[in-house]
Amino acid sequence: MGLPAGYELRAPSKTELETVADVVIADELYRTGQITLGADFLRGEWSRPGFDPATDAWVVLDAQGIIIGYGQVRLDEPTIVGSWGAVHPDHQGRGAGSALLDRIRSRSAAMLAGRPSGLLRHAAYADDQAVAAMLRDRGLHPVRHFWHLQVDLGEQDFAAAATPAGVRIDAVVPPDGLKVVYEVINEALAHNWDYEPKPFQRWIEEETSAPGYDPSLWLVAVHQGEPAGALTASVGEDRGWVDYLGVLQPHRGRGIAVALLHRAFAAFAQRGVARALVSVDAHNATGATAVYERAGMRPVKAWDMWECSIVDTEQAG
Repeated sequence: MGLPAGYELRAPSKTELETVADVVIADELYRTGQITLGADFLRGEWSRPGFDPATDAWVVLDAQGIIIGYGQVRLDEPTIVGSWGAVHPDHQGRGAGSALLDRIRSRSAAMLAGRPSGLLRHAAYADDQAVAAMLRDRGLHPVRHFWHLQVDLGEQDFAAAATPAGVRIDAVVPPDGLKVVYEVINEALAHNWDYEPKPFQRWIEEETSAPGYDPSLWLVAVHQGEPAGALTASVGEDRGWVDYLGVLQPHRGRGIAVALLHRAFAAFAQRGVARALVSVDAHNATGATAVYERAGMRPVKAWDMWECSIVDTEQAG
């Protein structure tokens, strides 16, 4: 299906971020009834090192020149391109989503050119049969199910939550503390399906360049003078996000992860944040969903990761 007469697909300008965010928000409200993404989320996406909206993002405009759709790609790893998109609910089913997916597919192939093979991974709302059909038509298949979990921070006094015996939770002190967090997270998440370790300098550049970066929201759990777990978090609009959470294997099962979460929730509440969220793999082998639920979080949104192989026929041949 092509775009309707008068519709246009082009790259967004940086001045259009708020307008694009309005489309993302409208789509999310239509599907889930609440906002978990928004302008700050999009601002973070556009500020990632290596991402350029001029080449890696597109908007669809209707016949009146109003932005009604958005899609983007990002080279997450040397052989993995991540993508997602949104179409305003008033314009769904008219070809905008198909046009964006076709552009995503072709740009992914260009980004992975020169490599024998790579992967395109596209995030989409769960149970959207129309989007699922479009993705299958382009060779993608679902590979993983995710939740956004949320806790309303006015429900309890998280500052009064207990810490496991013998464990101390410290705020991270840059710059040395950043390397400690990096090492703990890398080790703790090493076997997660969607986690790929990055060189320290690249990881820290990505994390500290994000608009919501706040080192006072980075925490380390210490046991007998050694790191046992770590958490990184950020704030966007009225929402706090748990970005990374990991506990080293010898220290699991002692309540350290929940203690880190409660400390982060208390810090969010002190900043006037109304709710905290996290994105989690529903099939995480370490039982992460249950940990978040013990900390008081509940699922509010479901989404799937779709995947297909991108093969450079010249390299493969």
